Amino acid sequence: MKKAFLIIIIVVISAFGYNKINKSFARKNIPKTNAAAVDAKAKEALAFCKKKNYNQDFCILIDMSIHSGLNRFFVYDFKKNAISMNMLVGHGCGNYPWSQDWSKNNPGFSNVDGSHKSSLGKYKIGQRAWSDWGINVKYVLHGLEKTNSNAQSRYIVFHSWEKVPEKEVYPDGTPEGWGCPTISNNNMKIIDPMLKASKKPVLMWIYN
Repeated sequence: MKKAFLIIIIVVISAFGYNKINKSFARKNIPKTNAAAVDAKAKEALAFCKKKNYNQDFCILIDMSIHSGLNRFFVYDFKKNAISMNMLVGHGCGNYPWSQDWSKNNPGFSNVDGSHKSSLGKYKIGQRAWSDWGINVKYVLHGLEKTNSNAQSRYIVFHSWEKVPEKEVYPDGTPEGWGCPTISNNNMKIIDPMLKASKKPVLMWIYN
């Protein structure tokens, strides 16, 4: 009996230690945000904003090449030439189950209605309106390219969702919806006043 009991204790301790090692390994191997790549994208974004008379104080960049459990939603400060905020953002689930994270490593993209996928490209952040989700605030998104031209007819909007975590959850992913870029409720409370105060349209650029 004593030997059996000792074996059980050893197995439990070993499993606990293995899990700690695995979690530690996962944390140490989280891919880092490529700040230089974001800066390069922001430079293009600023040129676009100047040409179209958009807000030239900040824009929103979403890098879908980054794992969905990591911060990939960037508020970029044009004046400081730096990321001022970063946070998690959800993408469309496609053919996978809604509200899960099955495509956290490899999201699909589409401009087709009913695809339940996010669309790449530049968006003009438009009218603020009531949302059934999150803090009940949404922003209409106007797709500016062939890859996202159906955003309005697909009801793709920018909103918050209580399922989106506040902090990075890697190696897990952010829950997936039907194509809307979704952030946490608390983060929307930060972004919303910025968008409300803007006298010019704000650019959101979703890229991969």
